[in-house]
Amino acid sequence: MIFSKIYFYALIPVFTILAGGVAGMLKKPGPVFRSVVLHFAAGVVFSVVAVELLPDIISNHQPIEVALGFSLGTITMLAVKFFAEKMERPSVSGTIKAALPYGLLMALGIDLLIDGLLLGVGFAAGNTEGILLAVALGLETFSLGLAVVVACSDARLSRQLNIVILLCLGLVFFAGAVMGITMLRGLSQEWLELVLSFGLAALLFLVTEELLTEAHEVKETVWHTSAFFVGFLLFLILGMIV
Repeated sequence: MIFSKIYFYALIPVFTILAGGVAGMLKKPGPVFRSVVLHFAAGVVFSVVAVELLPDIISNHQPIEVALGFSLGTITMLAVKFFAEKMERPSVSGTIKAALPYGLLMALGIDLLIDGLLLGVGFAAGNTEGILLAVALGLETFSLGLAVVVACSDARLSRQLNIVILLCLGLVFFAGAVMGITMLRGLSQEWLELVLSFGLAALLFLVTEELLTEAHEVKETVWHTSAFFVGFLLFLILGMIV
């Protein structure tokens, strides 16, 4: 696939995070709708991980690189979670003032950078993996755009500032994708396996510790749970026919 088409697919999550944020600004999403979106996005990402990335990683038979990459990915995401929660702890102060959730924004920025790198690596592993990851991450970033606007609502930001924050997050993703497309394409099989395993751990962490954790903040119904499996099945089928 030529680079111009790859960059086009890399722009999809940039546009969708802006679309999600704009949708959240125009009409604040209710907790039920937001939970359904998060469940669906989690199912989509998990499906791409399980159906496309994991079989490729297993088929290359590089257990040392897989163990090292997966461990580094897990440690990195645990560190992000720790420092983000530390930054979000309320400070002891006599004044009450709504502030930006810097910890959350930092964690999302790192997540999006990793997602962008993974997208670039996905195209290095194969066009199908890259295209499916671009669409899946687009659905994920749409829900993240909603989450950013909701999380920043207490700070009473202007729409322009909200757009700037969303655009910065989108550009972080695109920068990661460009790095993945250009710098990681020439990697040896061993290094590529290590990077893929790192991304595998990061995405699994994102699904279980962020998307589903936030989705479970409201009382669940059968429809909430069904959204996860609909997302998984949709990209399972797409993986077979694309």
